[in-house]
Amino acid sequence: MSVLIIKNSPHEGPGNIIQYVNTKGIKFHIIEAYRNHRISSLKRYQYLIVLGGPMGVYEINRYPFLVTVAKAFEHALKSGIKVLGICLGCQLFAYVLGAKVYKGKGEEIGWYDIEFTEKGLLDPCFSTLSDTSGKAKVFMWHGDTFDAPNGTTRLASSSLFSEQAFRYGTSYGIQFHPEVTTEMILKWSKNRQDLKDIIDDSATFYFEYKQKASRFYSAFFKT
Repeated sequence: MSVLIIKNSPHEGPGNIIQYVNTKGIKFHIIEAYRNHRISSLKRYQYLIVLGGPMGVYEINRYPFLVTVAKAFEHALKSGIKVLGICLGCQLFAYVLGAKVYKGKGEEIGWYDIEFTEKGLLDPCFSTLSDTSGKAKVFMWHGDTFDAPNGTTRLASSSLFSEQAFRYGTSYGIQFHPEVTTEMILKWSKNRQDLKDIIDDSATFYFEYKQKASRFYSAFFKT
């Protein structure tokens, strides 16, 4: 089993995904796409994970490496490689599937509730993130959203954005960040006026969140 992880920003790394794959002995390779517009062949990988970044998909002409990442999505889907897109990675996934990506009416930065759809609660992989109420507290850092891509199943929504997660075949796009560590949260939030609130919420929610993330990775890497 081998995983290709694509970084779109120096500040948005794979976080606790690396902790998980290391404990399971899963081989992985990281490409910093923002440094290099080339992505080598995906033939030796069974999984592709595309992480977040501060740019928007609608800025793809300003960030040519995003074209390369989009092509990696296309190749993976055609080759039967299982995909996980996180935040910008989710938005790129939606874009590749033909959906419009655009600025939302607000931002979700910090800890927010998502509500699972009926199909989200039944999904063997995504349902691992839910609590008993059919909701979950997740860590967000985005203001962009997208229209529902054709051929996908909506798995969760929030009060601000209807598109929070989707499944396409056995691949997933999620707007929130299961991969964050407490160190990443602190680094991202250090210049924000609501830093104390984010730190306090992280102390309340992070431990359980990381456990759910681990269950999600376990289910994701099974197939």
